[in-house]
Amino acid sequence: MAELDTPDLRTTYLGLALKNPLVPSSTPLSRSLDPVLHLEDAGAAAIVMHSLFEEDVINDERMMDRFLIHPDTFGEAAGHLPADTGYQSKLDTYLEQIECLKARLSIPVIASLNGSSLSGWVELGREMEAAGADALELNAWYMASDPALTGTALEERYLALLRELTAVVKIPVTMKLSPFFSALPNFVARIEAAGGAGVSLFNRFFQPDIDLDTLSVVDRVQLSSPADGLLTMRWIALLHGHTSLSLAATGGVHGAEDALKMLLAGADVVHMASALLKNGPQALTETLAGMTRWMREREYESVAQLKGSMSQRRLADPSAFARAAYLNAIDSFSPPPGVRY
Repeated sequence: MAELDTPDLRTTYLGLALKNPLVPSSTPLSRSLDPVLHLEDAGAAAIVMHSLFEEDVINDERMMDRFLIHPDTFGEAAGHLPADTGYQSKLDTYLEQIECLKARLSIPVIASLNGSSLSGWVELGREMEAAGADALELNAWYMASDPALTGTALEERYLALLRELTAVVKIPVTMKLSPFFSALPNFVARIEAAGGAGVSLFNRFFQPDIDLDTLSVVDRVQLSSPADGLLTMRWIALLHGHTSLSLAATGGVHGAEDALKMLLAGADVVHMASALLKNGPQALTETLAGMTRWMREREYESVAQLKGSMSQRRLADPSAFARAAYLNAIDSFSPPPGVRY
């Protein structure tokens, strides 16, 4: 049999036509131009920029007010302060990076906002849009440590944030969600009703740890493993066909097998981060090559053909992604050889 033509890897995400489904997610790599150019050369179909954190913007505003606008120093002490040489805030730097990436890249640039309060988001979104961002990822995260805060109230906080943004920007806005919502399909439906264009599942939080030697709380970066993607794959499979939002799978994608599973479950795009941080741009190239090889071997003509073909609604046994899978997994477990109880 003659060799099949190269499969069509094109997909659509947030209304953006992409050459393939692989999109590097928010990492420090996008702070500099060269790493992003290398990712584009390696096959990236779009780039999600590193997040602009709400705390950084607030701290910049306080610094500006303290030292440049309302300095409350004594006259003699003020003479020892450095002259104002044009302080550049983190927001200014971020907007300049958007403009730089848009000028040099031929792929879409998705800006990222990380925060939880309602104040200031409208203006930030407007400025990112004006700088040239093709879309905006809203990485809203609020640690619900207050016992009086209900789940409904927390969801409404996020939705109010989304409504505020979508009312004033024309570019699509997607929400990057945590896996901790108690009724995710309902919340996704409310995101769609509030004007969202997509959801990214799931946000991986860097959890604080305790150092037993120093008895101190420490922050450690913990990169993902393929096992981290199983929860995402399950929920993508459950949501596919029940929402018109774009579905992005993020977390745990380290190669072609992981990416293909997400697409079969129903993802429109697959985000990669840890694999790129550990192995460089070649991880992306190798993933694309592996996907193409697998699709050729199984005579898939396009990503559109395989996408969602193993979502819950397309399976002969829909219980495979439901509670029955949990019961089956427990019943099928057996201890490793040599382990005695």
